[in-house]
Amino acid sequence: MRRFQQIDVFTRRPFLGNPVAVVLDGEGLESADMQRIARWTNLSETTFLAPSKSGDYRLRIFTPRHELPFAGHPTIGSAYAAIRAGIAKPRDGELKQECGAGLLTLRAEGSKIYVRSPRPRITEMKNVAGAFGVPLAPPARLLKIDVGPVWLVGEMTDAAALAALKPDMSALAEWTTSLGATGVTVFAPSGEPDCALHVRSFAPAGGVPEDPVCGSGNISVAAYLRHFERASRAYVARQGMQLGRDGRVYMRVEGEDIWLGGEAVACVEGTLAA
Repeated sequence: MRRFQQIDVFTRRPFLGNPVAVVLDGEGLESADMQRIARWTNLSETTFLAPSKSGDYRLRIFTPRHELPFAGHPTIGSAYAAIRAGIAKPRDGELKQECGAGLLTLRAEGSKIYVRSPRPRITEMKNVAGAFGVPLAPPARLLKIDVGPVWLVGEMTDAAALAALKPDMSALAEWTTSLGATGVTVFAPSGEPDCALHVRSFAPAGGVPEDPVCGSGNISVAAYLRHFERASRAYVARQGMQLGRDGRVYMRVEGEDIWLGGEAVACVEGTLAA
């Protein structure tokens, strides 16, 4: 039997954020076992914690179809679960997470947990801005941004146009796969006083037609804004409304560093027969 929690991330109210399944006792499980459990939970990501020689814990992250070196909401949710279960204790507010992307720094600040993202690798895409049927805001710039997951990132004109977007998932899966991308993240100005942006993320090739609240997608949006010298030092993004969620993502851009932050709450706790 292995301890298990399901954590809702980017919210303090249960069932409004993005859930991640966290297996707290992941040591001894083979990769095939982890993948089978991830398919069974059928969430966008399932994580497995194990001891680490270089960090407070080692984290492995699986979608229903494959393993990821890094993902945002699983990192924050797993850190929350590890602290809650007594597996990790922040020292001077900091934790170190070992994962496929390396050794990452996390900060616990009040009710929020922040992670310093892996350094984004950016490629400007040419002549493909309209290929997936999304009407991007002029001048229709599209970036391919690799933070572990690889997102094609573009900006739409306004929040209403973003909310109305209904991509062809089969075509989107084929297109993103052909470009070596995890999926597409699009954003627009929110028009709201308490948050700057609305965001949507689609990854049908990975078994996630739409991610409710996507951490790596929001990191990629911050990298997009910084690339075009438009990034605020700190801002709030909102995501998930089209799926009945209402996540809040707290972003910081500090020079070369991008920090992803959010709150979390436990919704399920028990054991797995694994």
